[in-house]
Amino acid sequence: MLRLQRLAAARGVSEIQEIVRAADSQDTVTYDSPTRMNDPTHRNDNRLELLLFNLGGRQRFGINVLKVKEVIPCPALTHVPHAHATVCGVATLRGVALSVIDLSRAIGRAAIETHGSSVLVTEFNRATQGFLVERVERIVVCDWNQVTPPPHGSGARSYISGVTRVDDALVQILDIERVLVEVVEPAAMALDEDISGLDDPALHRQPILVVDDSAMARAQTTRMLDEIGVSYILARDGREALEALRKRRDDEAPVAMVISDIEMPEIDGYGLTEALRADPRFSHMYVLLHTSLNGAINSERARQCGADDILTKFVPGELARCVVTGLRKTLATAK
Repeated sequence: MLRLQRLAAARGVSEIQEIVRAADSQDTVTYDSPTRMNDPTHRNDNRLELLLFNLGGRQRFGINVLKVKEVIPCPALTHVPHAHATVCGVATLRGVALSVIDLSRAIGRAAIETHGSSVLVTEFNRATQGFLVERVERIVVCDWNQVTPPPHGSGARSYISGVTRVDDALVQILDIERVLVEVVEPAAMALDEDISGLDDPALHRQPILVVDDSAMARAQTTRMLDEIGVSYILARDGREALEALRKRRDDEAPVAMVISDIEMPEIDGYGLTEALRADPRFSHMYVLLHTSLNGAINSERARQCGADDILTKFVPGELARCVVTGLRKTLATAK
């Protein structure tokens, strides 16, 4: 078994090649949280690291490396009665139960044979989850500006959050958050508590700008906003968000708050926050970065770029309380 320490912001070519060889040989690859991103001499905010894999066939798919803890050979799985149809079973990983989802079947493709396949052990949205894939290929590094939104014809059911090209071939970046939400009981994502402070009519007069490249994440956030009676406008990335703000007419209610994902094509959440703080028209806005990734590094980077707060997805009650806090602070600043 091979364990590799990962420094996301300063990995060399030789280390990447070692990871690829480990995946090819069905060894286990372990990624530690990046530890040097706080160092401005090593940080590159526009860089995206993708782990490429196959689900059968020639099409390549990608997932953000920051969401991947380990790549392991598919272990023995225990069937779980009445589980979601895409759940292959449960494995035991170092004494901890790990549900494994057939990623191919989850996005509407043919099921994957467990023998000889790999499992991506992921950590995001406060959950550790295994995803069965046919084969792990390699890690590639690209710029976010090389990632474009999915084609408009992809439809509302698309599981693609972005596309890019590697070796002159198309790579589809999967909306892995959507997959997880569809497998998890929807009731777990509902707002099941009373949120104090919403009786103030002033909190409902100005819209919130919701920015996220995941259609499912946008739907989760707007569902919560609908429940608490707060209006909103939507954008798929930082560039689209800035364009929407700049196009708003003087007779429209000003946007009071921004809820933004961090990792997005075109302009990410950090870049969007910095652009808002640099523009006198928008510098007063309360900015909440709402991310699927855990870790103090994200919090530190959020503070450096000027965000007011950062929250890990997705707990509706926590997000609702952050919305009330943000709207109140915006109103107090405007007085």
